[in-house]
Amino acid sequence: MEIRLSASLLAWLRCFDAAARHGSFTKAAAELCITQGAVSQQVKHLEDWLHRPLFLRTPRALVPTPEGQWLAVVLREGFTAIENTLSQMRQPQETPTATLSCSPSFAMSWLTPRLGDFFRQYPSMGLRVFGEFHRLDRTRMVRDGVEAAVRFDLGGYRDLNATVFLDEWLMPVASPEFLSRHPPIASPEDLHSEWLLHDGSAWEGADTYEEWQHWFAQSGAAPPPWAGGQQFNLSQLALGAALAGQGIAMGRAALVLQDVKAGRLVPVLGRSVVSRAAYSFVTTAHPSPAMEQVREWLVEEGRKFSDERRQALPAPIA
Repeated sequence: MEIRLSASLLAWLRCFDAAARHGSFTKAAAELCITQGAVSQQVKHLEDWLHRPLFLRTPRALVPTPEGQWLAVVLREGFTAIENTLSQMRQPQETPTATLSCSPSFAMSWLTPRLGDFFRQYPSMGLRVFGEFHRLDRTRMVRDGVEAAVRFDLGGYRDLNATVFLDEWLMPVASPEFLSRHPPIASPEDLHSEWLLHDGSAWEGADTYEEWQHWFAQSGAAPPPWAGGQQFNLSQLALGAALAGQGIAMGRAALVLQDVKAGRLVPVLGRSVVSRAAYSFVTTAHPSPAMEQVREWLVEEGRKFSDERRQALPAPIA
């Protein structure tokens, strides 16, 4: 006799399988999200169709008959095989992943500590951050597969979209230990050239002494001869030397705020100036929805950081 698995027969078998596994119509109903009466009725339809009982119905439990036990084993093997095959065949829904290029110093000191908040706000999004600081253009971004970037520079991108989300304050910083070992510093003229620690590439194309030169100019003081101070190719390295008591670094607020609040670094002279450079979020003309969310998040984080910075650091010279 040819038997086809009609929709009705499949529904009966599904209810029987659940009831056999749980030994209860009530528990089977909870799993299938239908009523206990509906499960009982579906199983009764199956028994009537087979012309044989599949359960012994006792006050405390359902007990499969020998034929019911046989059918339960066969059904479980069949349903398990189907479920496993469907699981292997089904394409998992891809989590949107944004790839962000960022200068290493900013990524380590400012961005990474905030990523926990980002993932809590966007739990279904992945974000990959990789450190680099070369200047961007559209051709390079497309060639290298860079979706978006954070850059600290003067801006002026002609073929890309750039959103400034945070300006920067510059201030000399040193460790308490360094300051205790040296004469009191009361004016810019007291800063000896050999004490100064330099980020030799504040951004691509910047002068070796860009940030110190700008700070002295805005402070209305003549800089000392530049010979003698240590040079580094990352702001984070110069700040690391300052933390180790090796000299005075030009601190960017985004990179030093937490060290200042913790007392590991001290603003020297209590003077800050606004940098010529700022932090921009840079994308090609048509960023993905994921990158638009990153942009919005960065703008909001920049606003919150500006408020925190204003309360903890010396305000820029007017």
